[in-house]
Amino acid sequence: MPRRAPSVITALRSSSDRPVVTFGIIGVTVLVYLLQILPGSPVTALGVYRPGLTVVQPWTMLTALFLHASPLHILFNMYSLFVFGPILERMLGRGRFAALYLISGFGGSVAVLLLSPLGGVLGASGAIFGLMGAFFVISRRLGGNNVQIFVVIAINLVSGFLIPGVSWQAHVGGLVVGAAIAFIYLQTRRAAQRNLQILLVSGLALVLIAITAVAALAL
Repeated sequence: MPRRAPSVITALRSSSDRPVVTFGIIGVTVLVYLLQILPGSPVTALGVYRPGLTVVQPWTMLTALFLHASPLHILFNMYSLFVFGPILERMLGRGRFAALYLISGFGGSVAVLLLSPLGGVLGASGAIFGLMGAFFVISRRLGGNNVQIFVVIAINLVSGFLIPGVSWQAHVGGLVVGAAIAFIYLQTRRAAQRNLQILLVSGLALVLIAITAVAALAL
């Protein structure tokens, strides 16, 4: 007898309602910021992403996600994570959510490398925009009202172009990658497609790594 396909929420829902990954990321980010502001601390210098040093410091494409430039900077990003993180973590599960956050942030760094190779960047904005992009894609599939999230994304994107010192490149990169990962999750949400899902998400990460290698060597 044919079986009805599971709903999007049922297929992606975590086994726990506790958003431990979200709160863990917030905790680590706050701790890192406290270390940043210690007198003479080398944390910022060691973790900030500078595209020109990608070949010798590739790990900074991820460590930069946990660094912030000011109290307002970290407050805005962590508040956004607090809003979107628990919802997505409960829908996707901890592993998928962690992959979404980190790969989206990495995508933001890749965009900085491609579009602003002479600058430097720090902050979780690329990962946060990845969460927003994923939330938009999933909400659209669920048939929800996308107007509010679309307005939030639009306002934040436009402000990134208008406010000096804001890396709109990281915003765009994170948004695109986050939306792509959410699309993969939705298209491979059946239990039988778990291996395919892992393969596709891993493939996307490998593509980003390949782009990084080519662009960094060219730079």
